[in-house]
Amino acid sequence: MNPILITGVTGQDGSFLADELLKRKHHVVGLVRRSSSPNYWRIQHLLDHPHFELVEGDITDLASMIRIIGSIQPAAVYNLAAQSFVPTSWEQPLFTAQATGIGAVNVYEACRIASSNSKVYQASSSEMFGLQ
Repeated sequence: MNPILITGVTGQDGSFLADELLKRKHHVVGLVRRSSSPNYWRIQHLLDHPHFELVEGDITDLASMIRIIGSIQPAAVYNLAAQSFVPTSWEQPLFTAQATGIGAVNVYEACRIASSNSKVYQASSSEMFGLQ
């Protein structure tokens, strides 16, 4: 069985999803950003699990996503990666658009190019609707 790729695996929903998929005997690959100070506290208990692995990549970089998706050929991709801290979304609107908008397009395009049988689940935030 092909693995399942979770972007945003270190976030609240990504870590819960990884837990659930591992309980169901799936092999889970979590995408993480390269960082000088990794933030793995939500997935710390999974790091030694035999069916869990991390790969470094960047959803804002199409070539990175093509390489990763092409190499693992995931059965499904759960795109949970986003800039979800509201004050930062207002302070850094271009980064927010890149991560949440272009990042999603890159996931779709990488699957189309490198793994056309992968199913994609795109999570979005209710914050995109604002107060109206």
